[in-house]
This record gives sequence, C-alpha cells and structure tokens, in this order.
Amino acid sequence: MHEGRTVRAWHGTALPGSFADALVKSCDGRIGYLDGDSTGMAVGHAYSGGPLWSAVDNAVIGLVAARMAPQADPVTGSPAVHDPQHVIRRSWAIPWQRVQEELRTVGAEYLFAGTPSLDRGREDPAYPLLRNLLERHLSRGELREATAEVMDRCGLVSIPSSVGWDDDQLALLLLTEPRALAAFTDSLQWRLGSVLPEFLSVGRLSTVPLLLSPGEHRALHTLLSSLPDGAVDRFPEAVRAALPLAAAMPHGSDLDVLLRWLEQLPGDGRADSSEQRMPALLRVIEYFATLCSASPRAKLRLWNDGVANRLEISRPALRERRADAEEWERHTRSMVSAPRVLVHVETVEGNHRLRIWCDRGDGLRQMYHSGESVCTARQAAREVLGVVEPLARLAPEGQRPLVEVLVDRTGLDVPVDEWESPGPDGLVPGVLGAEYPLVVHCPELLRRYERFLTDWRRRWRRLDTGTVLHISDSTASPRTVYGALMERLDTVQVVVDLPARIRAEVVQVCIAVGVPVVLWDRSPQGNSHALRHTARHATRALPEEVRAYRAKTVHRPQDHPGRPVLAWADADRPVPALHLSEPMEAP
Repeated sequence: MHEGRTVRAWHGTALPGSFADALVKSCDGRIGYLDGDSTGMAVGHAYSGGPLWSAVDNAVIGLVAARMAPQADPVTGSPAVHDPQHVIRRSWAIPWQRVQEELRTVGAEYLFAGTPSLDRGREDPAYPLLRNLLERHLSRGELREATAEVMDRCGLVSIPSSVGWDDDQLALLLLTEPRALAAFTDSLQWRLGSVLPEFLSVGRLSTVPLLLSPGEHRALHTLLSSLPDGAVDRFPEAVRAALPLAAAMPHGSDLDVLLRWLEQLPGDGRADSSEQRMPALLRVIEYFATLCSASPRAKLRLWNDGVANRLEISRPALRERRADAEEWERHTRSMVSAPRVLVHVETVEGNHRLRIWCDRGDGLRQMYHSGESVCTARQAAREVLGVVEPLARLAPEGQRPLVEVLVDRTGLDVPVDEWESPGPDGLVPGVLGAEYPLVVHCPELLRRYERFLTDWRRRWRRLDTGTVLHISDSTASPRTVYGALMERLDTVQVVVDLPARIRAEVVQVCIAVGVPVVLWDRSPQGNSHALRHTARHATRALPEEVRAYRAKTVHRPQDHPGRPVLAWADADRPVPALHLSEPMEAP
C-alpha cells in the first residue's frame, strides 16, 4: 500500500452492490488513512477486517480497520449538524506491508510468500500419471531448472539449493498451484516437443490447473484494460454467442470472475483423439475480437495464436472458430440494434430529476444530469428529445432510437411516454411515446432478487422462441402468478390485463423473477383495448407496435383509449450503475 492508490472494500455480506471506493491519502507502512468517494457506499459497520483491493496492482494491498466516526454533539452524543470542517468518510487500514511484517515475526511467512502446500496433490487422480511423465522425460538437472522456472513465473518463493526437488515434488507443485502446469508447458515447450500433448492431457484429469500461464493471464488483462471505455461491456455478449450451450454464467459483472470461469470450462469442437480441443476461453476471445476495432482485434488474435500454439491447437481448428466468429459478427451487424437513450427518472412531488445517457453501440455516455434540481414533464421531454434527435440521424434505416426509462418499483407507471415538448414555435407536439419506441426498465427489482438473474438471462436468450403468458383472471394474485412462472420457465413475455388494485404487485413479481418483457395498461380498468391490439404481435416487435398504438391515441383517442406500458429488460445491453436509495441499518 502506498499513497495515491484507489482501493475498494466490501461489506461483510460480500453483496455485489456493497462496495465502497476510497483513496489512500497517507501510509507509513503501519497505518494507512483512506478518504472515501463522495458518491456510493461509505466504509462503515461490518467492513472491518475486509480486504482492500487495488485494481492497478490486481492484488489486495491492505485490510480495513475502522472508520472515523462522524462529528457528534458533545452533550447529547447525537450526530452534530454538518459543518464543512467535519471529517467526511475517512477510515484507516492496515497496510499489507505490516501484515507481512507481523507474519514474519511469528514464523508464518509461508502464508503470504505463496509457497503452496504440496500434500493435497497426492490425492489428485492426475498425480501418478504426471509423476511418471516427469520421471521418463526430464533428467534430475532439468527437474531442478523446471521447478525454479515455474516458481519464478508463478511468483512463488525461491527454493533453497539444498532442497532435493525431484519428479515427485514437481508433480505435486503442478497440481497444487493453479497456473503452474501452464507455466511449465510454456517454459519447456521446446524441451518437451512431441510429449507436450501427454502433459496437457494428464493435466485435464485434475480440477486444479487453469488454462493460462501467469504471463498469458497478465497479457490478456493488459489487452482488455487498454480497450476504450464501454468496450468490455460487450464481453458477456460474446460469451453467450460463442458458448450457447454452456452452463449459466456467474452472477455479477466482474471480469476476473468471468475469465476464471471460462478457463475452467472444457474444450469444444470435433477434434479426433490426436488433436487438442479448442478451449472455451479461446473461442470466446475470437468472438469478442470481432466486436473490437482493427488494432485491438489484431492484438487479441495474436494473443490467441500464442496460447493455441502452446496448447498445440491445430491451425485449421483455430481458423474454423475465427470464421464462425466473423460470420456471427456479420449477422449481428446486419441486425444491429438501434441506438438508445437511457433516462433515469426520479419523481419528486410531481416533478422529476433526470440523468440521461446515450448508447450508439460503443458504450454508455452521460449526456445530462439535473443534479438536485427538478423539472416539469414538459421540461424533461425537451431534455430527452435534445439527446434523441442527434441519435435519430445515426439509427439504421427504418429504425428509431429506443428510449429506455430507468425507474424504481414505484415509478413503473410514471407516464413518461405521454410527456411532450412542442418546441419553441409549438408546431409539432413532440410526444415522446408516439415518436420513439419507449420502454421501462426496473434494475432495482432485478438486483433485489439476484437469485433469478440466471432465469432472466436464459429467458432473454429464448426471446424469439419462448412462450407468452396472459394474466386476465381477476382472482390472480402475486402468489399464483409466481407459481405459474416457476412452472413455466420458458415464459419470455407476460401480458397483465388486470384492474389497478392488483396489477402493480403482479407486474413487479413478473419483473423480479426475471421475465424480460412485461406488457400492461396503466388505465384503471381491465379488459384493455391496447393489450388486445398489441399483444398479438411477436415479442421482439413489441417496442415498435406499442409506439404505433401510442401514436393512434394522439389522433384517434376515442378509438384507442389504452395507455400501454412495456417493461423491457435486455440482458445483452448494459445499464449504468445507479445509486438507488434503499432503507438500511445505520452503521
């Protein structure tokens, strides 16, 4: 730990949204003082003892100790009225240097030095086979050199020259340190020659070794971190396209977790017994590379070539995956999604606070933030149209930009689609929902019930083939709807045609359990005219069909009295990190 490092801490629950970011302002090797970000979570109760992660170092660089308590009234002990002179979000931590020093003092330096405990490797099914290979193909001197090289590449403690490392010890090392086998095959590729496939095949019998060597792992992280802002957001999209039959991806958006999961997946393809299968990670990188511009695409492919060469993946197999990826990218480009505008709406006593982002397909960019000020519906419509109009010129022919309204669970019926801004001369009404496809999205409900995120992603992948559930029975309840959706996990769309007294809870249940498309009418009565006319269309066509219906309500309101609302949660397109308020216990 040293001054100037940005660190991240987590609440003891380890919930994804509980992280608190801070900056190391002072560190003398014994104590480090941190100042927290002015936005997001603050270090508080139940953060003590947790790790401080540095993304720059890709490592833990300290432990949370405590926070400086807010200023208190000296008489009553209650929080004092805030004053600019008060300490704000300061905490202190134990630097990693001090942790190491105290471990050395008690003779426990092996805990941080990285020397693996080798005994557990003897139970590995690959152990006897790997030891036999080492004994047959490496001399004693080569074993010593290989061991030193592997430990150096993996950042482990050097071995004293007096220790007699042999095939037994090296086999155990390769089966206890996750990147040791990859480092071994990387460093001795020239020496192993034709027997390299045997080592790789034996390694696949164990669950410990990871695919990449330390150098390959660092190089991949360097490539991904050098990409423009927002580019890595499309990595999960490439994973789903490259591995459509793989198990559900791990929850959350942490790239390290996703990459480690990919490293552990088996290979694919139609290789015969004499060929290595294409690892899942390499296939994903080929798909992701097609989403990047020319320079990073070439670098990612060169990285793939290097790993494939070490693993002795045949060039035709790699070219086949590259061709698959290019074909997918061409298909994706031909069906490119329209640009979109994301509008976060907070309603305050009839007025609204706004944050607006645009997404042209290359990541999110914030375009407007009202801060603490509020605006009327007309003013809000003017701000949204000001962002949408330039995007409309970039939209593919025949498509209009999508307006995605981000709300909390209480804002699902806010009539954003009815907001209008006639402009300075009042000639064109400028009704948002009539001009542009407008949908609502409630990230709060998806985040609150994270156990359904896997169902949400699976349902979204089946958007064109899944089933539609119509709910119009006035006796329906959140419980019965929940049961129906648990029974029918292939449901991708729910049409809710219920009276207002029970509709809100039913809609929220549908969104919370991961149904990506929910359609209802905000009118107080049931038997909706709008739902009868729009719900008969294909699910993917609903944003445009709902827009067309809204346009009819402008010029023929007597014939089209409905007020349709479309909740649309696209699992392939990211939303910004929203700082949503939730009741929680004070630290």
